Amino acid sequence: MRLYSADAMRAVDERARALGYPTLLLMEAAGRAVAEVVGRRYPGARVCVLSGKGNNGGDGFVAARWLKAWGHEVAVFAPSEVKAGDALAMYSALAVAGVDPEPVEKWAPAGFDVVVDALFGTGLTRPLAGRWAELVERINASDLPVVSVDLPSGLPHHPHIRARVTVALAGLKNEHLFYPHREACGEVWLAGIAMPDSAYEAAADAPELILPEAMRSLLPRRSGNAHKGSVGRVLLAGGYRTYPGALALAARGAYRAGAGLVGVAYPEDAPVTPLVEAVRLPVADWRGDALPPFRADSVAVGMGGGPLGVAAAHAVVELGLPTVIDADAIHRQVLSAFTARGLTAVVTPHPGEAARLLELSPAEIAADPLSAARALAGQYPHVFVLKGGPTVIAYGDQIAVNTTGNPAMASGGMGDVLSGVIAAFLAAGLGPFEAAKLGVFLHGLAGDLVGTIGLLASEVADALPKARRRLEAGQVEPFWRSVPG
Repeated sequence: MRLYSADAMRAVDERARALGYPTLLLMEAAGRAVAEVVGRRYPGARVCVLSGKGNNGGDGFVAARWLKAWGHEVAVFAPSEVKAGDALAMYSALAVAGVDPEPVEKWAPAGFDVVVDALFGTGLTRPLAGRWAELVERINASDLPVVSVDLPSGLPHHPHIRARVTVALAGLKNEHLFYPHREACGEVWLAGIAMPDSAYEAAADAPELILPEAMRSLLPRRSGNAHKGSVGRVLLAGGYRTYPGALALAARGAYRAGAGLVGVAYPEDAPVTPLVEAVRLPVADWRGDALPPFRADSVAVGMGGGPLGVAAAHAVVELGLPTVIDADAIHRQVLSAFTARGLTAVVTPHPGEAARLLELSPAEIAADPLSAARALAGQYPHVFVLKGGPTVIAYGDQIAVNTTGNPAMASGGMGDVLSGVIAAFLAAGLGPFEAAKLGVFLHGLAGDLVGTIGLLASEVADALPKARRRLEAGQVEPFWRSVPG
Protein backbone atom coordinates (compact mmCIF):
# COMPACT_ATOMS: atom_id res chain seq x y z
CA MET A 1 0.00 0.00 0.00
CA ARG A 2 1.29 3.43 -0.93
CA LEU A 3 0.85 7.09 -0.08
CA TYR A 4 -0.12 9.48 -2.86
CA SER A 5 0.58 13.10 -3.60
CA ALA A 6 -1.95 15.12 -5.59
CA ASP A 7 0.18 14.69 -8.74
CA ALA A 8 0.47 10.93 -8.20
CA MET A 9 -3.28 10.57 -7.75
CA ARG A 10 -3.92 12.56 -10.92
CA ALA A 11 -1.62 10.15 -12.77
CA VAL A 12 -3.63 7.21 -11.40
CA ASP A 13 -6.90 8.83 -12.52
CA GLU A 14 -5.49 9.52 -15.98
CA ARG A 15 -4.26 5.95 -16.25
CA ALA A 16 -7.73 4.65 -15.39
CA ARG A 17 -9.22 6.79 -18.17
CA ALA A 18 -6.55 5.64 -20.61
CA LEU A 19 -7.42 2.04 -19.79
CA GLY A 20 -11.00 2.78 -20.78
CA TYR A 21 -12.43 2.43 -17.29
CA PRO A 22 -15.68 4.45 -17.00
CA THR A 23 -14.85 7.30 -14.65
CA LEU A 24 -18.57 7.73 -13.97
CA LEU A 25 -18.41 4.40 -12.13
CA LEU A 26 -15.54 5.69 -9.97
CA MET A 27 -17.56 8.78 -9.08
CA GLU A 28 -20.58 6.67 -8.23
CA ALA A 29 -18.50 4.40 -5.99
CA ALA A 30 -16.84 7.39 -4.33
CA GLY A 31 -20.07 9.18 -3.56
CA ARG A 32 -21.75 6.06 -2.26
CA ALA A 33 -18.76 5.42 0.04
CA VAL A 34 -19.10 8.94 1.45
CA ALA A 35 -22.81 8.38 2.02
CA GLU A 36 -22.10 5.09 3.81
CA VAL A 37 -19.67 6.80 6.19
CA VAL A 38 -22.14 9.61 6.90
CA GLY A 39 -24.89 7.06 7.56
CA ARG A 40 -22.70 5.04 9.92
CA ARG A 41 -21.31 8.00 11.83
CA TYR A 42 -24.47 10.12 11.89
CA PRO A 43 -27.55 7.86 11.53
CA GLY A 44 -30.73 9.76 10.80
CA ALA A 45 -28.88 13.08 10.50
CA ARG A 46 -30.16 16.04 8.53
CA VAL A 47 -27.41 16.52 5.96
CA CYS A 48 -26.34 19.46 3.88
CA VAL A 49 -23.98 18.73 1.00
CA LEU A 50 -21.81 21.62 -0.16
CA SER A 51 -20.48 20.81 -3.63
CA GLY A 52 -18.03 22.47 -5.97
CA LYS A 53 -18.24 22.39 -9.75
CA GLY A 54 -15.57 19.71 -10.32
CA ASN A 55 -15.24 15.98 -9.67
CA ASN A 56 -15.18 16.49 -5.89
CA GLY A 57 -18.55 18.18 -6.25
CA GLY A 58 -19.76 15.27 -8.36
CA ASP A 59 -18.87 12.88 -5.54
CA GLY A 60 -21.00 15.08 -3.27
CA PHE A 61 -23.97 14.91 -5.64
CA VAL A 62 -23.79 11.11 -5.59
CA ALA A 63 -23.54 11.08 -1.79
CA ALA A 64 -26.63 13.30 -1.56
CA ARG A 65 -28.62 10.99 -3.82
CA TRP A 66 -27.76 7.89 -1.77
CA LEU A 67 -28.41 9.61 1.54
CA LYS A 68 -31.81 10.71 0.26
CA ALA A 69 -32.57 7.15 -0.84
CA TRP A 70 -31.62 5.86 2.62
CA GLY A 71 -34.07 8.17 4.37
CA HIS A 72 -31.96 11.16 5.34
CA GLU A 73 -33.23 14.69 5.04
CA VAL A 74 -30.81 16.14 2.47
CA ALA A 75 -30.14 19.54 0.96
CA VAL A 76 -27.54 20.32 -1.70
CA PHE A 77 -25.84 23.66 -2.19
CA ALA A 78 -23.81 24.09 -5.38
CA PRO A 79 -22.33 26.92 -7.47
CA SER A 80 -24.32 28.28 -10.38
CA GLU A 81 -21.38 27.93 -12.80
CA VAL A 82 -21.87 25.47 -15.63
CA LYS A 83 -20.73 21.97 -14.63
CA ALA A 84 -19.23 19.52 -17.10
CA GLY A 85 -18.48 15.85 -17.57
CA ASP A 86 -19.24 13.33 -14.85
CA ALA A 87 -20.13 16.01 -12.32
CA LEU A 88 -22.83 17.39 -14.65
CA ALA A 89 -24.30 13.92 -15.10
CA MET A 90 -24.50 13.42 -11.34
CA TYR A 91 -25.95 16.92 -10.88
CA SER A 92 -28.69 16.09 -13.37
CA ALA A 93 -29.48 12.85 -11.52
CA LEU A 94 -30.37 14.82 -8.39
CA ALA A 95 -33.64 16.01 -9.91
CA VAL A 96 -34.75 12.42 -10.50
CA ALA A 97 -33.93 11.67 -6.86
CA GLY A 98 -36.10 14.57 -5.70
CA VAL A 99 -33.27 16.88 -4.64
CA ASP A 100 -33.36 20.49 -5.85
CA PRO A 101 -29.94 22.14 -5.35
CA GLU A 102 -29.72 25.69 -4.06
CA PRO A 103 -26.98 28.24 -4.75
CA VAL A 104 -24.00 27.69 -2.51
CA GLU A 105 -24.12 31.35 -1.46
CA LYS A 106 -27.42 30.67 0.32
CA TRP A 107 -26.01 28.05 2.67
CA ALA A 108 -26.66 28.58 6.37
CA PRO A 109 -26.07 26.07 9.18
CA ALA A 110 -29.52 26.26 10.75
CA GLY A 111 -31.59 23.11 10.45
CA PHE A 112 -28.74 20.69 9.72
CA ASP A 113 -26.87 18.14 11.82
CA VAL A 114 -23.86 17.47 9.59
CA VAL A 115 -22.07 19.03 6.61
CA VAL A 116 -20.66 17.04 3.70
CA ASP A 117 -17.75 19.04 2.32
CA ALA A 118 -17.42 18.29 -1.41
CA LEU A 119 -16.15 21.70 -2.47
CA PHE A 120 -12.52 21.07 -3.46
CA GLY A 121 -10.30 17.98 -3.59
CA THR A 122 -6.68 17.22 -4.39
CA GLY A 123 -6.60 19.44 -7.48
CA LEU A 124 -6.37 22.71 -5.55
CA THR A 125 -3.20 24.58 -6.56
CA ARG A 126 -3.57 27.86 -4.63
CA PRO A 127 -5.18 29.16 -1.44
CA LEU A 128 -8.92 29.76 -1.44
CA ALA A 129 -9.98 33.38 -1.73
CA GLY A 130 -13.13 35.45 -2.00
CA ARG A 131 -16.45 33.69 -1.53
CA TRP A 132 -14.81 30.28 -1.13
CA ALA A 133 -12.54 31.40 1.67
CA GLU A 134 -15.50 33.12 3.33
CA LEU A 135 -17.62 29.96 3.00
CA VAL A 136 -14.91 27.79 4.55
CA GLU A 137 -14.63 30.16 7.50
CA ARG A 138 -18.42 30.09 7.98
CA ILE A 139 -18.45 26.28 7.92
CA ASN A 140 -15.71 26.12 10.55
CA ALA A 141 -17.49 28.70 12.69
CA SER A 142 -20.77 26.76 12.57
CA ASP A 143 -19.42 23.99 14.83
CA LEU A 144 -21.38 21.44 12.80
CA PRO A 145 -19.48 18.16 12.27
CA VAL A 146 -18.00 18.05 8.78
CA VAL A 147 -17.43 14.96 6.62
CA SER A 148 -14.94 15.89 3.91
CA VAL A 149 -14.72 14.14 0.55
CA ASP A 150 -11.13 12.98 -0.04
CA LEU A 151 -9.54 16.06 1.61
CA PRO A 152 -10.88 18.92 3.70
CA SER A 153 -11.46 21.72 1.21
CA GLY A 154 -8.59 24.19 1.09
CA LEU A 155 -5.80 21.80 2.03
CA PRO A 156 -2.84 21.97 1.81
CA HIS A 157 -3.31 25.75 2.02
CA HIS A 158 -5.05 28.17 4.37
CA PRO A 159 -7.88 28.65 5.02
CA HIS A 160 -9.19 25.08 5.01
CA ILE A 161 -12.02 23.04 6.43
CA ARG A 162 -11.48 21.45 9.85
CA ALA A 163 -13.22 18.13 9.33
CA ARG A 164 -14.52 15.72 11.94
CA VAL A 165 -14.26 12.87 9.38
CA THR A 166 -12.48 12.58 6.02
CA VAL A 167 -13.25 9.86 3.48
CA ALA A 168 -10.07 9.17 1.50
CA LEU A 169 -10.87 7.98 -2.01
CA ALA A 170 -8.82 5.33 -3.86
CA GLY A 171 -5.81 5.78 -1.56
CA LEU A 172 -4.36 7.76 1.31
CA LYS A 173 -2.91 11.16 0.45
CA ASN A 174 0.06 12.95 2.01
CA GLU A 175 -2.27 15.24 3.95
CA HIS A 176 -3.92 12.29 5.68
CA LEU A 177 -0.63 11.41 7.40
CA PHE A 178 1.59 14.46 7.63
CA TYR A 179 1.10 17.05 10.32
CA PRO A 180 -0.17 19.72 10.56
CA HIS A 181 -2.59 18.80 7.75
CA ARG A 182 -3.50 15.48 9.39
CA GLU A 183 -5.16 17.39 12.24
CA ALA A 184 -7.60 18.99 9.79
CA CYS A 185 -8.68 15.56 8.49
CA GLY A 186 -10.04 14.24 11.78
CA GLU A 187 -11.03 10.59 11.65
CA VAL A 188 -9.93 9.03 8.34
CA TRP A 189 -11.92 6.39 6.45
CA LEU A 190 -10.44 4.76 3.34
CA ALA A 191 -12.65 3.82 0.39
CA GLY A 192 -11.25 1.67 -2.42
CA ILE A 193 -13.94 2.78 -5.00
CA ALA A 194 -12.98 -0.11 -7.34
CA MET A 195 -10.11 1.73 -9.02
CA PRO A 196 -8.44 -0.76 -11.44
CA ASP A 197 -5.28 -2.22 -9.93
CA SER A 198 -3.30 -1.51 -13.08
CA ALA A 199 -4.09 2.21 -12.78
CA TYR A 200 -1.88 2.43 -9.71
CA GLU A 201 1.11 1.49 -11.86
CA ALA A 202 1.16 5.15 -12.91
CA ALA A 203 2.35 6.00 -9.38
CA ALA A 204 4.59 3.01 -8.67
CA ASP A 205 7.25 5.28 -7.16
CA ALA A 206 4.87 6.64 -4.50
CA PRO A 207 6.10 6.06 -0.93
CA GLU A 208 5.42 2.75 0.76
CA LEU A 209 3.23 2.83 3.85
CA ILE A 210 4.69 0.88 6.77
CA LEU A 211 1.81 -1.39 7.81
CA PRO A 212 1.30 -4.01 10.53
CA GLU A 213 1.26 -7.18 8.45
CA ALA A 214 4.49 -6.38 6.62
CA MET A 215 6.21 -5.53 9.90
CA ARG A 216 4.88 -8.67 11.55
CA SER A 217 6.66 -10.74 8.92
CA LEU A 218 9.98 -9.03 9.76
CA LEU A 219 9.96 -9.81 13.48
CA PRO A 220 13.03 -11.93 14.34
CA ARG A 221 12.10 -15.39 15.60
CA ARG A 222 13.87 -17.29 18.37
CA SER A 223 14.63 -20.98 18.57
CA GLY A 224 13.91 -22.90 21.73
CA ASN A 225 17.60 -23.14 22.62
CA ALA A 226 18.33 -19.41 22.18
CA HIS A 227 20.80 -17.74 24.54
CA LYS A 228 22.00 -14.17 25.05
CA GLY A 229 24.86 -14.57 22.62
CA SER A 230 22.70 -15.95 19.81
CA VAL A 231 19.93 -13.35 19.63
CA GLY A 232 22.00 -10.23 19.04
CA ARG A 233 24.76 -8.36 20.85
CA VAL A 234 24.61 -4.57 20.63
CA LEU A 235 27.37 -2.06 21.31
CA LEU A 236 26.34 1.50 22.18
CA ALA A 237 28.94 4.26 21.99
CA GLY A 238 28.54 7.86 23.09
CA GLY A 239 27.90 9.73 26.29
CA TYR A 240 29.14 13.05 27.66
CA ARG A 241 28.99 14.69 31.04
CA THR A 242 25.89 16.77 30.20
CA TYR A 243 23.88 13.81 28.81
CA PRO A 244 24.25 11.03 31.39
CA GLY A 245 20.97 9.26 30.58
CA ALA A 246 21.14 8.96 26.78
CA LEU A 247 23.03 5.68 26.69
CA ALA A 248 20.84 4.20 29.43
CA LEU A 249 17.75 4.94 27.32
CA ALA A 250 19.37 3.46 24.21
CA ALA A 251 20.32 0.34 26.17
CA ARG A 252 16.78 0.08 27.50
CA GLY A 253 15.42 0.31 23.96
CA ALA A 254 17.84 -2.34 22.68
CA TYR A 255 17.05 -4.80 25.46
CA ARG A 256 13.31 -4.24 25.26
CA ALA A 257 13.45 -4.79 21.48
CA GLY A 258 15.07 -8.18 22.03
CA ALA A 259 18.85 -7.75 22.20
CA GLY A 260 20.54 -10.52 24.16
CA LEU A 261 23.47 -8.48 25.45
CA VAL A 262 24.18 -4.74 25.37
CA GLY A 263 27.58 -3.14 25.95
CA VAL A 264 27.89 0.56 26.67
CA ALA A 265 31.12 2.38 25.69
CA TYR A 266 31.47 5.86 27.16
CA PRO A 267 34.22 8.27 28.31
CA GLU A 268 35.54 7.12 31.66
CA ASP A 269 35.22 10.63 33.09
CA ALA A 270 31.55 11.00 32.07
CA PRO A 271 28.83 10.35 34.71
CA VAL A 272 27.02 7.89 32.45
CA THR A 273 24.53 5.62 34.21
CA PRO A 274 23.98 2.52 32.07
CA LEU A 275 21.32 -0.01 32.93
CA VAL A 276 22.33 -2.58 35.51
CA GLU A 277 21.87 -5.22 32.78
CA ALA A 278 24.34 -3.52 30.44
CA VAL A 279 28.06 -4.26 30.20
CA ARG A 280 30.05 -1.15 31.17
CA LEU A 281 32.90 -0.31 28.78
CA PRO A 282 34.57 2.97 29.87
CA VAL A 283 37.12 4.36 27.40
CA ALA A 284 40.07 6.69 27.97
CA ASP A 285 39.46 8.39 24.62
CA TRP A 286 37.94 7.63 21.21
CA ARG A 287 41.21 7.38 19.27
CA GLY A 288 42.54 4.34 17.46
CA ASP A 289 41.85 1.02 19.17
CA ALA A 290 40.56 2.63 22.37
CA LEU A 291 37.29 0.64 22.31
CA PRO A 292 37.36 -2.13 24.94
CA PRO A 293 36.86 -5.65 23.59
CA PHE A 294 33.20 -6.54 23.17
CA ARG A 295 31.99 -8.98 20.53
CA ALA A 296 29.09 -7.09 18.97
CA ASP A 297 26.76 -7.79 16.07
CA SER A 298 25.73 -4.15 15.63
CA VAL A 299 26.58 -0.68 16.91
CA ALA A 300 24.69 2.52 17.65
CA VAL A 301 26.78 5.64 18.09
CA GLY A 302 26.28 9.29 19.00
CA MET A 303 23.58 9.20 21.69
CA GLY A 304 24.46 11.88 24.23
CA GLY A 305 27.93 12.17 22.72
CA GLY A 306 28.06 15.95 22.74
CA PRO A 307 31.32 17.30 21.28
CA LEU A 308 32.79 13.78 21.35
CA GLY A 309 30.11 12.26 19.13
CA VAL A 310 32.10 12.53 15.89
CA ALA A 311 35.22 11.05 17.49
CA ALA A 312 33.18 8.13 18.83
CA ALA A 313 31.80 7.50 15.34
CA HIS A 314 35.28 7.48 13.79
CA ALA A 315 36.32 4.87 16.36
CA VAL A 316 33.23 2.77 15.65
CA VAL A 317 33.61 2.78 11.86
CA GLU A 318 36.76 0.68 12.24
CA LEU A 319 34.64 -2.19 13.58
CA GLY A 320 32.94 -2.63 10.19
CA LEU A 321 29.63 -3.58 11.80
CA PRO A 322 26.02 -2.68 10.94
CA THR A 323 25.65 0.73 12.57
CA VAL A 324 23.06 3.28 13.66
CA ILE A 325 24.41 6.85 13.50
CA ASP A 326 22.45 9.15 15.78
CA ALA A 327 22.48 12.59 17.36
CA ASP A 328 25.96 14.05 17.84
CA ALA A 329 27.54 11.56 15.41
CA ILE A 330 25.46 12.78 12.47
CA HIS A 331 28.10 14.66 10.48
CA ARG A 332 29.22 14.73 6.85
CA GLN A 333 32.70 13.46 7.80
CA VAL A 334 31.18 10.48 9.59
CA LEU A 335 28.85 9.59 6.74
CA SER A 336 31.73 9.83 4.28
CA ALA A 337 33.89 7.58 6.47
CA PHE A 338 31.23 4.87 6.53
CA THR A 339 30.73 5.26 2.78
CA ALA A 340 34.48 4.84 2.20
CA ARG A 341 34.39 1.58 4.13
CA GLY A 342 31.51 0.30 1.99
CA LEU A 343 29.19 0.24 5.00
CA THR A 344 25.47 1.04 4.82
CA ALA A 345 24.56 2.76 8.07
CA VAL A 346 21.16 3.73 9.45
CA VAL A 347 21.21 7.49 10.07
CA THR A 348 18.50 8.97 12.31
CA PRO A 349 18.35 12.78 11.97
CA HIS A 350 15.65 15.05 13.31
CA PRO A 351 14.76 18.03 11.06
CA GLY A 352 17.52 20.21 12.53
CA GLU A 353 20.21 17.62 11.86
CA ALA A 354 18.83 16.95 8.38
CA ALA A 355 18.88 20.69 7.71
CA ARG A 356 22.61 20.85 8.46
CA LEU A 357 23.33 17.96 6.10
CA LEU A 358 21.27 19.50 3.28
CA GLU A 359 22.19 23.14 4.03
CA LEU A 360 18.54 24.07 4.43
CA SER A 361 16.52 25.45 7.32
CA PRO A 362 14.64 23.13 9.73
CA ALA A 363 11.43 24.81 8.57
CA GLU A 364 12.15 23.78 4.97
CA ILE A 365 12.75 20.19 6.08
CA ALA A 366 9.53 20.11 8.10
CA ALA A 367 7.56 21.61 5.20
CA ASP A 368 8.50 18.77 2.81
CA PRO A 369 10.00 15.79 4.67
CA LEU A 370 9.48 13.44 1.73
CA SER A 371 11.67 15.55 -0.54
CA ALA A 372 14.22 16.01 2.24
CA ALA A 373 14.47 12.27 2.88
CA ARG A 374 14.86 11.61 -0.85
CA ALA A 375 17.58 14.26 -1.06
CA LEU A 376 19.52 12.70 1.83
CA ALA A 377 19.31 9.24 0.29
CA GLY A 378 20.42 10.72 -3.01
CA GLN A 379 23.57 12.19 -1.46
CA TYR A 380 24.68 9.25 0.67
CA PRO A 381 24.34 5.44 0.25
CA HIS A 382 22.83 5.06 3.71
CA VAL A 383 19.37 4.48 5.18
CA PHE A 384 17.93 7.75 6.49
CA VAL A 385 15.31 7.82 9.22
CA LEU A 386 14.00 11.39 9.13
CA LYS A 387 12.15 11.68 12.41
CA GLY A 388 8.93 13.64 12.51
CA GLY A 389 5.18 13.45 12.27
CA PRO A 390 5.29 10.94 10.66
CA THR A 391 8.81 9.56 10.29
CA VAL A 392 10.09 9.01 6.74
CA ILE A 393 12.66 6.32 5.85
CA ALA A 394 14.65 6.55 2.62
CA TYR A 395 17.31 4.37 1.04
CA GLY A 396 18.34 4.85 -2.57
CA ASP A 397 15.11 5.09 -4.54
CA GLN A 398 13.09 3.36 -1.80
CA ILE A 399 11.02 5.50 0.52
CA ALA A 400 8.59 4.52 3.27
CA VAL A 401 6.34 6.45 5.65
CA ASN A 402 5.57 5.24 9.14
CA THR A 403 1.96 4.89 10.33
CA THR A 404 2.48 4.71 14.10
CA GLY A 405 3.45 7.25 16.74
CA ASN A 406 1.85 10.39 18.11
CA PRO A 407 2.70 13.95 19.24
CA ALA A 408 3.00 12.85 22.89
CA MET A 409 6.33 11.29 21.88
CA ALA A 410 7.86 14.74 21.41
CA SER A 411 10.00 14.59 24.54
CA GLY A 412 13.65 14.08 25.42
CA GLY A 413 15.23 10.69 24.98
CA MET A 414 12.79 9.22 22.42
CA GLY A 415 15.49 9.20 19.74
CA ASP A 416 17.92 7.43 22.07
CA VAL A 417 15.40 4.65 22.61
CA LEU A 418 14.77 4.40 18.86
CA SER A 419 18.48 4.04 18.13
CA GLY A 420 18.69 1.14 20.56
CA VAL A 421 15.65 -0.51 19.01
CA ILE A 422 17.01 -0.30 15.46
CA ALA A 423 20.41 -1.54 16.61
CA ALA A 424 18.75 -4.56 18.24
CA PHE A 425 17.10 -5.50 14.95
CA LEU A 426 20.36 -5.04 13.07
CA ALA A 427 22.02 -7.35 15.59
CA ALA A 428 19.24 -9.89 15.03
CA GLY A 429 20.17 -10.07 11.35
CA LEU A 430 17.78 -7.69 9.59
CA GLY A 431 19.11 -5.54 6.77
CA PRO A 432 19.45 -1.79 7.37
CA PHE A 433 16.27 -0.73 5.53
CA GLU A 434 14.18 -3.48 7.13
CA ALA A 435 15.61 -2.87 10.62
CA ALA A 436 14.84 0.83 10.29
CA LYS A 437 11.24 0.24 9.20
CA LEU A 438 10.51 -2.32 11.90
CA GLY A 439 12.27 -0.27 14.57
CA VAL A 440 10.37 2.91 13.74
CA PHE A 441 7.03 1.10 13.51
CA LEU A 442 7.41 -0.78 16.80
CA HIS A 443 8.76 2.30 18.61
CA GLY A 444 5.75 4.32 17.42
CA LEU A 445 3.35 1.52 18.32
CA ALA A 446 4.75 1.40 21.86
CA GLY A 447 4.17 5.14 22.09
CA ASP A 448 0.59 4.71 20.88
CA LEU A 449 -0.11 2.06 23.52
CA VAL A 450 0.91 4.25 26.44
CA GLY A 451 0.93 7.74 24.99
CA THR A 452 -0.54 10.91 26.25
CA ILE A 453 1.19 14.21 26.85
CA GLY A 454 3.70 13.71 29.66
CA LEU A 455 4.95 10.39 28.26
CA LEU A 456 8.56 9.49 29.12
CA ALA A 457 11.02 7.86 26.74
CA SER A 458 11.67 5.12 29.29
CA GLU A 459 7.93 4.33 29.30
CA VAL A 460 8.01 3.85 25.54
CA ALA A 461 10.99 1.51 25.90
CA ASP A 462 9.17 -0.50 28.56
CA ALA A 463 6.07 -0.77 26.35
CA LEU A 464 8.03 -2.38 23.49
CA PRO A 465 7.40 -6.00 24.59
CA LYS A 466 3.65 -5.31 24.79
CA ALA A 467 3.75 -3.69 21.35
CA ARG A 468 5.58 -6.71 19.98
CA ARG A 469 3.01 -9.09 21.45
CA ARG A 470 0.22 -7.10 19.82
CA LEU A 471 2.02 -7.18 16.49
CA GLU A 472 2.77 -10.91 16.72
CA ALA A 473 -0.87 -11.64 17.52
CA GLY A 474 -2.14 -9.60 14.57
CA GLN A 475 -3.92 -7.19 16.92
CA VAL A 476 -2.60 -3.94 15.44
CA GLU A 477 -5.00 -1.95 13.30
CA PRO A 478 -3.97 0.94 11.04
CA PHE A 479 -4.97 4.41 12.15
CA TRP A 480 -7.70 4.67 9.51
CA ARG A 481 -10.96 2.74 9.12
CA SER A 482 -11.99 1.02 5.90
CA VAL A 483 -15.31 1.64 4.21
CA PRO A 484 -16.97 -1.78 3.73
CA GLY A 485 -17.03 -3.01 0.15
